[in-house]
Order: sequence, then C-alpha cells, then structure tokens
Amino acid sequence: MQTSPPIRAYLPSAIVLAASGWLGLAALVFFAHPTAGPRWLFFLLLTMAIAGTALPVVAFLNRRFPGPVPATPNVVLRQAMWIAVYADTLAWLQMGRVLTLTLAVLLFAGLALIEFLLRLSERSQWKP
Repeated sequence: MQTSPPIRAYLPSAIVLAASGWLGLAALVFFAHPTAGPRWLFFLLLTMAIAGTALPVVAFLNRRFPGPVPATPNVVLRQAMWIAVYADTLAWLQMGRVLTLTLAVLLFAGLALIEFLLRLSERSQWKP
C-alpha cells in the first residue's frame, strides 16, 4: 500500500514560507502606511504565512488519515493553499466589515466541497 511522503519532506518549504510570511507581515504592520500597495503585499504575505504554517499540519493529517488514494505532494500543497485562500478571503471580508459567521461557514463549506470533488476526481483516475 502506498502512503503519502513523510512530513519531514515538507519541512524545508514550510519553514521558508512561514518564516518569510510572518516576518514580512510583522515588518509590514510596523513599518508601512496603509495604502494600496502595502495592502496587496499584506495579502501576499498572509498567504505565504498561512500556507507555510498549514503545510506540516495538512501533511500530518493526510499521513495520519490516509484515504483510498494516497495524497501526493501536489495535493498536500493544494490543501494548504486552500487554507491560505480561506484566511485571505476572511481578512478581505473583514476589511470591508461584511464578514459574518454564516458567510464564513458557507465559504468554508464551498471550499471543502471543491476539494472533495477534486479528490473524488483523482480517486476515479487513480491506478495502483
């Protein structure tokens, strides 16, 4: 039976992404004025920080709870990026003061459904 790659394989990229994202966010918050350019940089750095932080967690969950089709490194990275996109969207909605609990739950359900359908498609094409 095939399994996902070990979590150790994801650590270098997770450390680089998380460290550069969180340090960049700290520098941005402390040293930049809230204009249009730094606002877009905020979303880029937030994506890097959340994806880097979520990458080992997602890799662990995929290794701990394997499905019928083992998760490839592309799948693990995609799932970490979904978490980062979700966090970005929540931050963007909160900036406009339109974020509600219902909207956050519906957005999560929609992204989870997309990932479920992608994994279902991969499972139908998988050949051991």
